[in-house]
Amino acid sequence: MVQVELLSQITFTWSQNCAGCILTSRFIVSAAQCFNEWNLEFPYRRIRAGATYRNRGGSVVYIDRAVKHPSYGTNGLEADVSVVRLLTPLVYSPTIRQGSIVSANFVVPDHTRVVLAGWGRIAEAGPTSDILREVSVYTINNQLCAGRYATLSWPITVTPNMICSGILDVGGKDACHGDSGGPMYLGHVVIGIISGGYSCANCTFPGISIAVASYTNWILDTVYGWH
Repeated sequence: MVQVELLSQITFTWSQNCAGCILTSRFIVSAAQCFNEWNLEFPYRRIRAGATYRNRGGSVVYIDRAVKHPSYGTNGLEADVSVVRLLTPLVYSPTIRQGSIVSANFVVPDHTRVVLAGWGRIAEAGPTSDILREVSVYTINNQLCAGRYATLSWPITVTPNMICSGILDVGGKDACHGDSGGPMYLGHVVIGIISGGYSCANCTFPGISIAVASYTNWILDTVYGWH
């Protein structure tokens, strides 16, 4: 996986605030929200590959263009997926490797152990992690998750194109701010893209990732049909 970094328009320094996964040496997949404002487009974004520590080490590559899924922005977190083309190819190494995304229409069973990874905050109001971390959580029934989020004053729509995960009614484990765009792994396969939720590691409201299987065909068509 890679760090996605933003150039601050105040301090003019680069800092990680999203993540992504390597599709090919020239393309990564991330969350659309990471490229959704004028200052989140290139040349204000770049990626750092092969680094364990946040904002240092590895190889820095600049972004040529990012394409958000055309349905993103029409219904909350729905279709929070982007394909990003790099200005120059990555050079594969033991720490920079191509990832594998799940096949189209795969449905992960409820209560499946999955792994979330990233450099985001270690708690809702805590600092970002200085080192790549991962956490094991369990997938949660989609309808149950949707029902929980429907009770919020500002409801979040959970659709079948999303995967909810956490430790339901216990909490304590989740992705957090700064992890968006990063992977949800089942084994070594990316089945989800971390997207959002209500706070972090909340016992009532699970974390929400985008189900990659719902967008596998679009991702591959975008990569191999790029002109």
